[in-house]
Amino acid sequence: MLVDGKFLSGAGLLVGSDGRVVGVSQGVDDTAQIVDLPGRALLPGLVNAHSHSFQRLIRGRSETRILNGGNFWSWRDAMYAAAAGLSPEDVYDVARMAFLEMVLAGITTVGEFHYVHRKPDGRAYADGNELAHRVVAAAKSVGLRIALLRVAYFRAGYELAADPGQLRFIESPDEYLANCATLHEQLAGGAQAWMGVAPHSVRAVPLADLEEIAEWSEERKLPLHIHTAEQRAELEACQAEYGTTPVALLAGSGILSALTTLVHAVHVSDDELDVIAAGGATICACPTTERNLGDGIVRARDAAERGIRFSFGSDSQTQIDILEDARALEYHLRLQTERRLLLDQIDGKELAARLFAYASRGGAESLRAGSGNLAAGEWADFFTVDLHDPVVAGVAPEHLLAAIVFTLQRSGIRDVVVRGQQVVREGVHAEQEEIVRRYEAVSQRVWAKNRRR
Repeated sequence: MLVDGKFLSGAGLLVGSDGRVVGVSQGVDDTAQIVDLPGRALLPGLVNAHSHSFQRLIRGRSETRILNGGNFWSWRDAMYAAAAGLSPEDVYDVARMAFLEMVLAGITTVGEFHYVHRKPDGRAYADGNELAHRVVAAAKSVGLRIALLRVAYFRAGYELAADPGQLRFIESPDEYLANCATLHEQLAGGAQAWMGVAPHSVRAVPLADLEEIAEWSEERKLPLHIHTAEQRAELEACQAEYGTTPVALLAGSGILSALTTLVHAVHVSDDELDVIAAGGATICACPTTERNLGDGIVRARDAAERGIRFSFGSDSQTQIDILEDARALEYHLRLQTERRLLLDQIDGKELAARLFAYASRGGAESLRAGSGNLAAGEWADFFTVDLHDPVVAGVAPEHLLAAIVFTLQRSGIRDVVVRGQQVVREGVHAEQEEIVRRYEAVSQRVWAKNRRR
């Protein structure tokens, strides 16, 4: 069992009837129900801090120039096509598919950066949170804990006309805050689902509105997530409108704090990293998506040396594997610098322990989902690894965490427990066949309407 970054052999995790950890024991509690896990390693659950579940539909459909061009901005056309074809029932089924993949990959909590709010023609639903509720229901049905990060999307960009593909995303500022207030009241105190706010970007939310959202969320101590400095064109637009960069704009408005997570933060300067560190904000890196879209490489070593916290996200769902994102944070630096072990021994911390902490505790802190540790009072969220799986078989205990972080594949993950309830057993989810079948029907129907894709 991985406890405080070290493996304990023969330990027991004591879990109360409420689904919370009571403690870790080396002995047996005679009053407890015993669940033996021989030949397994038990680790705290992984946290996916940045997800767009509906983009699971795009997988495999954006890898050709003929349809999608060669950059991020043309890639969005496939994303718009996917969003346009979804009914509320479809949103539920697609989200369940994405969330199923997550739990099978050892993820126990997701931060869903949710921005499909309206009907395909841009009209509002009677309940402005209709689709948010569908996504939350999907997470609950699969067994995930979810932070519904409700996205503010007010415009296409500075001096840009609204794109027809964005009709389902755009709300007025008053509408957005009213819907947030309702959703917050409905989810308040929930153990499995809660909310945060997510101004999409400084491109999509003007500064005055951004400041109002930040003030509203700060009063309620909610997490605030925002796409920041993902693409150079975003920096150019911010410079044209405000005469500064996105990070400087956020810092100057007092928006950087321990509640703030900057998603991507690829194109940032030394001074901006200093500001992020001073504010206590987290960077959510999404290396799988960032390399898929050609965004660039996160300055992870420079950020880590400043004490900046990290989390990871599957983002566009090109690949749902938080451990792959963790190892890629280091691997991308190796390719860039032609050196190895760039994130090792910063402040004396071993590389594998650092990356796993980002993948678990870093995500939990980013979403305000607890400590991400198997500690007394925390939710019993964990996954197990088959120690006889060909990928990790024979690895000595002192090297096991490194083997898991750098080599583990989904086939080696056998059990997943969320809030003390087992949702994956022997690598299979109880509702797996039904979820896949329903998703396949949605996918076929959506893309039948978009035959060009």
